Amino acid sequence: MKIGVLALQGAVAEHIRMIEQAGAEGVAVKKTEQLAELDGIIIPGGESTTIGKLMRKYGFLDALKQFAAEGKGVFGTCAGLIIVADQIAGGDEPHLQLMNMTVARNAFGRQRESFETDLPVKGIDEPIRAVFIRAPLIRAVGPEVEILSTYNDEIVAAKQGNVLATSFHPELTDDYRLHSYFADMIRAARS
Repeated sequence: MKIGVLALQGAVAEHIRMIEQAGAEGVAVKKTEQLAELDGIIIPGGESTTIGKLMRKYGFLDALKQFAAEGKGVFGTCAGLIIVADQIAGGDEPHLQLMNMTVARNAFGRQRESFETDLPVKGIDEPIRAVFIRAPLIRAVGPEVEILSTYNDEIVAAKQGNVLATSFHPELTDDYRLHSYFADMIRAARS
């Protein structure tokens, strides 16, 4: 199995390390042509407006919509969660619109309000370590979205079909179980 990490911004090397610990091949993706050889892709954190502009500039917007439409896995972390949402609170233009959810940018506040916590995640036995850095929140979801985790009654992880999204950075820990979960999602979709 080959899982790419969109290499426009964010913790690309950290995600690749986690993908490989989860037993798949990790690839930094810089060109749309690379998508054809992938089973899934991770859209890492960073700044969602910048990532969106770079995706448009390099042709990733339509290419990733097609990628997801083919049933391939997409996993958005932090800013990546904003990229996959179909609505952004405050009226910002959505990007990929792959998940029926409304998200709020920087919902946890500024950089100094960043924190770590242990979170229970549906489908994973023990709580995982979650790193929140200027994190977005999922404010509302449609009926086809499965809520996987909450923090203080706010949604911080969800999935819809072949798309997974988290408010936090699982790649900034030593716990690769969420990347394994994503790989299992891809396997299930392929069979």
